[in-house]
Amino acid sequence: MDIFICSFTTSCVVVALMYGWRILNWVWFKPKNLEKRLRQQGFDGNSYRFFNGDLKEISSIAREAELKPMIFSNDIVPRVYPIFHKASQKFGEKCFVWFGPKPALIVLDPELIRDVLSKNYIFQKPPGSPLASLLGRGLVMLEADEWAKHRKLINPAFHVQKLKHMVASFYMSCGNMLSKWDEIVGSDGSVEVDVWPYLQAMTSDVISRAAFGSSYDEGGKIYQLQKEQADRILDANRSLHIPGWRFLPTKVNRRMKEIRKEIESIFLNIISRRMKEVEAGEASREDLLGILLESNLKEIKQHGTKFGMGMKEVIEECKIFFFAGQDTSASLLVWTMILLSKHKDWQVRARDEVLQVFGRGKPDYQELSHLKIVSMVLYEVLRLYPPIVMLARVTERESGSGKVTIPAGVQLMLPVLLLHHDPKIWGDDVKEFNPGRFSEGVSKATQGKLTYLPFGWGPRVCIAQNFALLQSKMALATILQHYSFELSPSYCHAPRTVISLQPQHGADLILTKLH
Repeated sequence: MDIFICSFTTSCVVVALMYGWRILNWVWFKPKNLEKRLRQQGFDGNSYRFFNGDLKEISSIAREAELKPMIFSNDIVPRVYPIFHKASQKFGEKCFVWFGPKPALIVLDPELIRDVLSKNYIFQKPPGSPLASLLGRGLVMLEADEWAKHRKLINPAFHVQKLKHMVASFYMSCGNMLSKWDEIVGSDGSVEVDVWPYLQAMTSDVISRAAFGSSYDEGGKIYQLQKEQADRILDANRSLHIPGWRFLPTKVNRRMKEIRKEIESIFLNIISRRMKEVEAGEASREDLLGILLESNLKEIKQHGTKFGMGMKEVIEECKIFFFAGQDTSASLLVWTMILLSKHKDWQVRARDEVLQVFGRGKPDYQELSHLKIVSMVLYEVLRLYPPIVMLARVTERESGSGKVTIPAGVQLMLPVLLLHHDPKIWGDDVKEFNPGRFSEGVSKATQGKLTYLPFGWGPRVCIAQNFALLQSKMALATILQHYSFELSPSYCHAPRTVISLQPQHGADLILTKLH
């Protein structure tokens, strides 16, 4: 018996020492080794602090930045990117910050960015916090062969010929929003409106109609639930991620799981109805979900089930597309209206173009493609206020890129906003709203350098960028047809990121009905 107890005790000690070493290596020895290797290559940053790294500072300055709005300016980096702005100001372009025990390099060299984004099988997206996956584990978060399979199946849904059929849905959603504004304006002809919630509801309606053919009630419910989920994830990600914490039955964790189940239940009902239609051979509705299901069914019939997506995978794709498609498009439109409110000369030029191309009538696909000034405006808004302000990559093994050797486990932060606001790239007027810089296209404006990344770049470039731009052109054109707008005295300039770049206190504008 004594021998058994002694043996058991020894085993427990060995196991405890083994796990103790793993934890100590995770929180101390490995970070210190990575720090040494990065400094040897000329990178600089704060010295590693046990367990937390820079997280306390990150959380503190982020919350401080959000406490007060700013005087209207496009110099938004200090408010939106406080930790990266501070690091680059203090340590220069070759710098890093600490997300707990993991260092993150800030990558500003266009050639290094090109290398990282082109080698998508080597430099992959970081797994992210398990909480972020609650918004969906679709194409955006998949990697390697699984990503390639999903990309192949989803591609047909975003073909230009398919998008043409969705223009009518875009127009209908925009018309519904304008009808609500008409009711608010009434006979007065002019009224102050926070346009942000209306633009969010409109882009949600667009996704519901063009992507899923579902009723507005279903789309609206999904939008509200995902918005709540995104706010909760943002708060959770500002604190140190402790493994296993999300499994504890806290009030926040329970609510997030409830939201996930409710969203998945709505999508399950939508997808099940549509699958029955597809399997019965009913005519396609030419929406994104119908095209995806047809593409998936064809692949399964030709090559077997392992080459297609199961119900769970389809649900995850729907979740991520609904959120990403709605969120980023609303972001682009709200900053476009805000900037055109500030720069009435460009608003007039854009409106004159719209009226010249199709008057007060319903625009079609071909006419939308002829809106050069509107396109220039959208490109410049995407430069100054990109919906996604940061791209992140990581490598699981040591990798070389140019003159830099990147140790395994180091995150690479590709700061879209910093690149878009760099005077060395864009000139001394970098902070000014000047759509004219895109008069000869994006390539000419960037001089062929990879410095403009509103939709990413490379093999993983956003699959829905044409969908987003077409929707935004339709929305802006119909708004310009019917309303002029200017900033309200109560407008509060406070950009912040909640997944996408959003106005923290809404967008109070004075809308004036055009007759």
